[in-house]
Amino acid sequence: MGIPTLIATLTASNDASVSDTSSMTSTYDEYMFVCTDIGPATDGANFKWQVNATDGADYNDSQITSTFFDAQHSEDDSLTALGYRTSYDQANGTDFQWIAQGIGNGSDESSVSILHIFSPASTTYVKHFYSRAHTYHSNNKAKSYFIAGYINDTTAIDEIQFKMDSGNFDGVIQVYGIS
Repeated sequence: MGIPTLIATLTASNDASVSDTSSMTSTYDEYMFVCTDIGPATDGANFKWQVNATDGADYNDSQITSTFFDAQHSEDDSLTALGYRTSYDQANGTDFQWIAQGIGNGSDESSVSILHIFSPASTTYVKHFYSRAHTYHSNNKAKSYFIAGYINDTTAIDEIQFKMDSGNFDGVIQVYGIS
């Protein structure tokens, strides 16, 4: 990995979504989104993202293929698990891609994650990505998520949006270019 350069900071304060429409350019081959203190207003909400390749308003034009694994451990030790979750991945889907699932909205519950997207300005290749997240789940358990895949689009991608699948959220998303 190269040296990360902070490009932008997006702050959500009881917002339905936050978008970055100017950071992803041909300047860097890799972009990293560091999401901290992501807290939903709705208990058990899911944190997601999607890109926009055609500058449409709805962020549903790029197809994503992904795989989704999680590891979990309940606070009372009654559950530990590691598994592949077919219901959270996509096969050329245009839905928002999951980063973290079931985030609690209590004062001691939130999520953190890092999303990497490679060569978004390429007009030749699809764009690969991977993310790693950790959440204090609404069911009193710690969960870690491992997601990877590709954006099946050879159009240059210059916009990304983050949101919950239900309700608003708070949090900070820092955008880094990596050279």
